[in-house]
Amino acid sequence: MAVWDLPVRLFHWLLVAAVGVSWASGELGWMRIHFVTGYFILTLLLFRVAWGFVGSKSARFSDFLKGPAAAFEHLRELRSSGKHAHPVLGHNPLGGWMVAALLLILAVQVGSGLFTSDDILVDGPLVAHAGSAVVKLLSTVHRLAFNLILAMVAVHIVVIVAYLLLRGENLVRPMLTGRKIVPGGITVEPPRQAGLLPAALIAFMAAALVVTLVTAA
Repeated sequence: MAVWDLPVRLFHWLLVAAVGVSWASGELGWMRIHFVTGYFILTLLLFRVAWGFVGSKSARFSDFLKGPAAAFEHLRELRSSGKHAHPVLGHNPLGGWMVAALLLILAVQVGSGLFTSDDILVDGPLVAHAGSAVVKLLSTVHRLAFNLILAMVAVHIVVIVAYLLLRGENLVRPMLTGRKIVPGGITVEPPRQAGLLPAALIAFMAAALVVTLVTAA
């Protein structure tokens, strides 16, 4: 059954690649690549936020951001039912909050990067618009936040492996193929899929906004 549309899947894997390149370029001192990758990540994040409101049903925040009660209920169901727990087509209530947390910390990372300076050679495009105290604070945030990103990515991977081993549910395959296997005898309504043209327009507007931001500074 179709669950993840092409825009969500492209966003996911492009973000994985971009975060990896951003980390490597930062470690190697390839700052031009590091900045360009940061702008690309910001574009992806702007797209995903917009798509979370107007995209396919399973991509919308309203579909997977539930209250704490729903998250605890899902956890209780996993503990009591294991592999027999009722399948969730999109993000489950726990996974939904992990997605939101990752988007938030990545937004903090790229946002602080716009104001980062090493006081020698490298300045973010918006450094001139902030005071020295703010630049120093955001430079520290930018340096430290990536450790939190790495920790959250590690948790994300552990959860994926745990679902596979304990529940027999492969969470990676649907993000590659867009389709998820639903056990026989269980009826699940397929999520509404949005078109590619709105996704392309949103992506273009997100890219244009980032280019305007970093060139007009």
